[in-house]
Amino acid sequence: MSSTGRTAPRNDKVGVLRWATAATLVAVSCAIPEASLADEGGVSFWLPGTFGSLAATPQTPGWMLGTFFYYTNVTAGADVSRARELEIGSLNPTLNVNVNANLKANAEFEWINPTYVFATPVLGGQASVGMGIPVGGSSTSVSGILTASIPPFAFIRSDTIGDSTTGTGDLYPQVTLKWNQGVNNFMIYGTGDIPVGLYSPTSLSNMGIGHGAIDGGAGYTYFNQQTGHEFSAVAGFTYNFENTSTNYQNGVDFHLDWGASQFLSKQLLVGLVGYLYDQVSGDSGSGDHVGPFESRVVGIGPQIGYIFPLGTMQGYVNLKGYGEFDANDRPSGYNVWLTFAITPAEPTTPPSATPVYHK
Repeated sequence: MSSTGRTAPRNDKVGVLRWATAATLVAVSCAIPEASLADEGGVSFWLPGTFGSLAATPQTPGWMLGTFFYYTNVTAGADVSRARELEIGSLNPTLNVNVNANLKANAEFEWINPTYVFATPVLGGQASVGMGIPVGGSSTSVSGILTASIPPFAFIRSDTIGDSTTGTGDLYPQVTLKWNQGVNNFMIYGTGDIPVGLYSPTSLSNMGIGHGAIDGGAGYTYFNQQTGHEFSAVAGFTYNFENTSTNYQNGVDFHLDWGASQFLSKQLLVGLVGYLYDQVSGDSGSGDHVGPFESRVVGIGPQIGYIFPLGTMQGYVNLKGYGEFDANDRPSGYNVWLTFAITPAEPTTPPSATPVYHK
């Protein structure tokens, strides 16, 4: 035991692989459509919180399976409510419309992400490829009072509309490249959206987002094995293609995910996680009847993770949650993630014959 009362992590490459292989599985599971709202009627390609602690550290080569259960509960005011009703055709965009309404949405789904980590270095770093898909459901409702007019006539409507859906989402291919230099770890990643999931332009709730997207970025992890201190941050941008069903194109999104943790032992970590999601350009297209929405939201919360042996493999479980604030043109609330990962066990000797990261 160290002088602080916690077990000091091992200072070798095997120790890095042991922790990184398990703890970064959630980071491999890139970009998922969020049932909470932003961008077009509130639906964005990027799911804030996708990356977390140890995001840029190397992993043990081979096949691995990452999965997590995600639950979110959010609300929004008149701006998003009006945008959502216009999008699905509940409102006539030629009317002068004033909406005093509230939107409520929740979603729960399981995200499944098989990934392969290559043993042979690529550009001096460690490469991995994966494919993810969410399976689950969501429900959305809008209620309030609507006042509309075509002078000199006017009418008032008090109503509630809502629906729910269950099915599979879009496909999300991912590729990452990571480098290690002592306590410093670096990465670049690329991902995108293949719009094959359950989607209807006239539904409030969908599992797919109805359009393609590409996303890329870079990240950094500081990880000191002697002290167990860790901090990670990953930033990226999303370019959205036009939704041909609605002739609506989301603006360019910027997102920053971060995580800070302390290893209390070789198996147990605790810490904080957070994110910033912010559109840097407004929405557009002939189907945009609400103007240049520029969504923004900030989230922060706690996390706890545990690594354990699982036969000849290694298991990892992590629980984290975010409370959201400073939302603009986007619902906000809270979300909870329960991650479970199965990865190759760490090698018994450092993999010097087939290096998996650059030193």
